[in-house]
Amino acid sequence: MTALAFDTLKFAQTLRDKAKFTQEQSEGLAFAISDATSDQLATKSDIKDLRMELKSDMREMELRLETKIESLRGDVLKWIVGSIGFQTLVILGAVITLTRSTGHG
Repeated sequence: MTALAFDTLKFAQTLRDKAKFTQEQSEGLAFAISDATSDQLATKSDIKDLRMELKSDMREMELRLETKIESLRGDVLKWIVGSIGFQTLVILGAVITLTRSTGHG
């Protein structure tokens, strides 16, 4: 990430003038805040780059999910056709058995 522009001199002067800090206190605090935040703040560019990365990752995930759904759809279709075929055989077997048992066959 890019460092944020932080006017430590102006901040230190404000602490001296408004909060009555000593020069050492105000400069020390200004430096500490600048040092602590310089690598941790995101710029608009950082956020835009991250947003683009996330969009790309989400699109990849979406494509993988679509592929899995299509695969599962094929598996479900196989099970449905197989079940219908099995039920048809069971019904035909029952009809043949009933026909033979009643003596009409």
